[in-house]
Amino acid sequence: MKSLLKSTAWVGLAVGIASVPALAQVRNSSDKQMTCENGNSGDDRARHCDIREQTVPSVGTLQVDSGQNGGVTIKGAARADVLVRARVEAAGDNQSAADSMARQVTIDSSGGQVRATGPEAADNSWWSVSFEVFVPLNSDLTVKAHNGGITISDVRGTIKFNTTNGGVHLKRVGGDVSGETVNGGLQVDLAGTIFDGRQMDVSTHNGGVTLTMPEFFSAHVQAETHSGSIQSDFPVTVQGNVRPRQLDFNVGGGGPLIHIATENGGVRLRHAETQ
Repeated sequence: MKSLLKSTAWVGLAVGIASVPALAQVRNSSDKQMTCENGNSGDDRARHCDIREQTVPSVGTLQVDSGQNGGVTIKGAARADVLVRARVEAAGDNQSAADSMARQVTIDSSGGQVRATGPEAADNSWWSVSFEVFVPLNSDLTVKAHNGGITISDVRGTIKFNTTNGGVHLKRVGGDVSGETVNGGLQVDLAGTIFDGRQMDVSTHNGGVTLTMPEFFSAHVQAETHSGSIQSDFPVTVQGNVRPRQLDFNVGGGGPLIHIATENGGVRLRHAETQ
């Protein structure tokens, strides 16, 4: 019996070790950082702010939509469920009006979706909801915002994002990643030795793009801009026609495709700082 238990333990350990490379570039992000203190400063109108939390099962693709105003932060964590933290902010002519508007804002976290709904904004009042969502390290995501930025870190899966006015920051992500922002910069920070997934295809219309990779990273990089320059810390070797605003080359030994693009802005490919 002891021999059988020992063998079972070694099998479990081997399975655990075998799963490490797929998650080698992600980190367990469990720190709650969103507070009312780091929210919108607002103006001289009365302001309301509260943090609401819900824990829901992880089922299929998680869809997060912050609505008209508010950003979204997604963090991969060593957990099996989903923790949704919502910062609800409202402003009005007086405190009673601000509090009343906030009470009308609801957060729906059912059926694999996270979204905020609320009343129509008036001339002297408004409301917004920003999300900080903790998901399993392997998760499929669809993330939307309108007036707000998007940050996704330490998640591997099929990841899609879209925002109109706001920057996008992708940190240590993997899988099949695609999306765009219209007005805002795009920053991608990768880790490990090779992109952990099928491909990445991300872009912005108005804003610069920065792709940061370790010095000895391997990937196939396509970078392009219609109005801007491209700077690279990595040696660039290309064949055929060379276009000053478009690069198509291998970093290291090559690997999955990473395509980054901007209409109006520069592109920077830089080495990650040694830690």
